[in-house]
Amino acid sequence: CSWGSPRREKGANRNRGLIYIACDQRIGAITGALSLPLPLRKCEASEDQHDRRERERDGFRSENGALHGTKVSSLLTMAHLQDTFGRVKRDLRISLTDRCNLRCSYCMPPEGLPWIPQPEILTDDEIVQVSKIAVAHGITKLRLTGGEPLLRPNLIDIVGRMSKLAPRPDIALTTNAIGLAHLAAPLAAAGLTRVNVSLDTLQPERFKELTHRDRFNDVIAGLFAAKATTLAPIKVNSVLMRGVNDDEAPALLRWAIENDFRLRFIEQMPLDAQHGWQRETMLTADQIIEDLSHDFLLTPLTKGERGSAPAEEFLVDSGPATVGIIGSVTRPFCADCDRIRLTADGQIRNCLFATEEDSVREILRSESADIDERVAAVLFGSVLKKKKGHGIGEPDFVQPIRPMSAIGG
Repeated sequence: CSWGSPRREKGANRNRGLIYIACDQRIGAITGALSLPLPLRKCEASEDQHDRRERERDGFRSENGALHGTKVSSLLTMAHLQDTFGRVKRDLRISLTDRCNLRCSYCMPPEGLPWIPQPEILTDDEIVQVSKIAVAHGITKLRLTGGEPLLRPNLIDIVGRMSKLAPRPDIALTTNAIGLAHLAAPLAAAGLTRVNVSLDTLQPERFKELTHRDRFNDVIAGLFAAKATTLAPIKVNSVLMRGVNDDEAPALLRWAIENDFRLRFIEQMPLDAQHGWQRETMLTADQIIEDLSHDFLLTPLTKGERGSAPAEEFLVDSGPATVGIIGSVTRPFCADCDRIRLTADGQIRNCLFATEEDSVREILRSESADIDERVAAVLFGSVLKKKKGHGIGEPDFVQPIRPMSAIGG
């Protein structure tokens, strides 16, 4: 590739500030760094350009972190992780483990799953290194997930090291809260910003039936321990299932408001290990809103107030309390998605429902002198392949082989 002074397009686009990079190079198997020059200003693209870049993106293939592939006549590059639809990635979801101490029916069977072999799990140093590289390329939020991230040894140290990255990212945790009662304070002191806690019922016996574990009191203790720290806001995520716990929506919201928790209802997604999900039996966002409206006045916030957040927010009884509805299936937010994912075994995923992954583990464990550059190349390559949407409901949709616990929530 060669580049020099920016060339401005003549005619209607002359004021758009597009930066063009003349390129006549085959992007082959990368044994070193993929040079990614930075633009002078934000790039814009027409619909035709998006289509062209979509075709170019489809030419990329990946294997163990090395891009293979296609002759690209021109490559429009960006300072941050931006896909071919103009969506800039700001949020890196990091799975610390695929193991969990609950057996929620919409995630895994009661007997559990074969866990990822320990040697394949990224080390603390490897996780922090990928985080550092991502932050250097515009990631501003790190969310630690699992499995159950509280099961990860040295979690407090990992959070502390992440909090020292520059620029300092926002660090959040998605957890079932078992163990949070004694970890909330040290995690907050280490630099954790906020937590999301999964809780689908307020009934201890029903909790036991749903999770196959008698740990309801531990979850509640963890929530209130977090509330006593600087962690804020504390969000509670609930999945409502038809004929199982869909009668609890109003009670869950009332309880959350009384205790100053921010409740979000999430549509059940096709990510169960059993592959037993059926759209016909899931409770939709419209149905959840209808159920809540019998007891509360819900006033939708504007799209501008929502930003790239997955939840549609509603003021409850004129506020200030709110409730969020995440309609991942029936009201997808793909057009505003700013996420990319790192699995516990070192795979980069550009979508929760992706069927293709790009490994950084082998790169991280190589003795190469340009590890950071090669990992960055994998991140950029994965983002360039990101599709317009997750495709649920399309005839060619295929549920990911990995269940949620092995991807990271």
